Amino acid sequence: MTMIEEVCTITAKGQTTVPKAVRQALGVGYGGRIAFRVEEGGAVSVHALQGAEDTDPALAPFLALLAADLTTRPADAVRPLPDSLAARLEALGAEVGEVDPDAPIEGEVSL
Repeated sequence: MTMIEEVCTITAKGQTTVPKAVRQALGVGYGGRIAFRVEEGGAVSVHALQGAEDTDPALAPFLALLAADLTTRPADAVRPLPDSLAARLEALGAEVGEVDPDAPIEGEVSL
């Protein structure tokens, strides 16, 4: 059953505007994120990403593990990084430079 059908145009740069009725139905606004899934046969589904859990399936379990660990440790067991390690991490990050998390990954990727 189709609730909404809207048509939009793709620009020369591969961009489009998500129609207002679709944005409202998905509950997304400026800065919101949507995911497109193309199935065999060309069927496309679109859903709104509501938070970090939708973008990385490992994040929610990791945060739960971290929260459980923090509740079982004594308060003095959680300490800041030593200044020397923090400085080294900063220097390594500076060597890497600017990173675009949305850029395609170069090279072979294995799961």
